[in-house]
Amino acid sequence: MPIKREFSAGGIVYKKGKGERGKVKDKDTLWLVCQHSQHKGWVFPKGLIGDHVEGESVENTAVREVKEETGVTAEIIQKLEKPVQYFYSFQGEKRLKTVYYFLMKYIKGDITKHDFEMMAVEWLETEKVLERLSYQSDKEAFNEVLKMKNWD
Repeated sequence: MPIKREFSAGGIVYKKGKGERGKVKDKDTLWLVCQHSQHKGWVFPKGLIGDHVEGESVENTAVREVKEETGVTAEIIQKLEKPVQYFYSFQGEKRLKTVYYFLMKYIKGDITKHDFEMMAVEWLETEKVLERLSYQSDKEAFNEVLKMKNWD
């Protein structure tokens, strides 16, 4: 039986804001992470390309999925060079998922307005993100973002 392939797009979203220290400083950067309702893993928001809109672009999917899953509107800054790939099983079928992530900047929104797919959405300081993420593929994507200079 051939492996089914899926293509998704999502965002690694940042904002400048108030960290645990309680004061807003220019250097405080917070990152958007969410906990999936089904598998309970901590991830970046993402979703299937074209599952809602036929012919939807990768970029539009990423922006839409961030908004749906987290309640946040964000703008794309840059596409990550390397897509994330991993295998998983769904209803007994093995699937290969390719995820195109974008570095995105927070525009507006309320993380309490997330949809049912996520049980929790949080803003974390940079040094806490890798500890919280559940999957190596997301950690690698975040490490790629950290090497970019256009968010800091």
